[in-house]
Amino acid sequence: MNTTTSLAGVLGHGALAIVSYAVLGVLLLVAGFYVVDLAIPGRLSTVIRTDRNPNATVLATSSVAGVALIVAASIWSSGGELREGLLATLVFGLVGIAVQTLGMVAFDKVAGISVRELVRDEALRPAAVLLGVTHFFIGLITAVAVI
Repeated sequence: MNTTTSLAGVLGHGALAIVSYAVLGVLLLVAGFYVVDLAIPGRLSTVIRTDRNPNATVLATSSVAGVALIVAASIWSSGGELREGLLATLVFGLVGIAVQTLGMVAFDKVAGISVRELVRDEALRPAAVLLGVTHFFIGLITAVAVI
């Protein structure tokens, strides 16, 4: 009996794929979080947890959600090939994070919405919602491009 088509082989390959994609996905989500962290004054986790800043929370959440869409689309489009799928997920995830970062810079330059200034404000601002939706949809657009 061929081990790649046996139940044990299929389950083993599937379990390895789940663990591999989960680890890579979490690393990319953390990377997306820290890109936002670099863009704001102070530590993002402190600004969210201790200062309870809604603007920072919207930006971090939308960034992580956008990266998650890219990771999910990369896994979906991998066609079951683990090595190629992991490489594609890594590359597309990093590209998505880079594009989100460019989006933040573009809004800062074009629309005059400074992320650094925005997270200094304690009240939820429309600009944070706009940037948050932008992060999410950049992730969605990148995810659809992957598929």
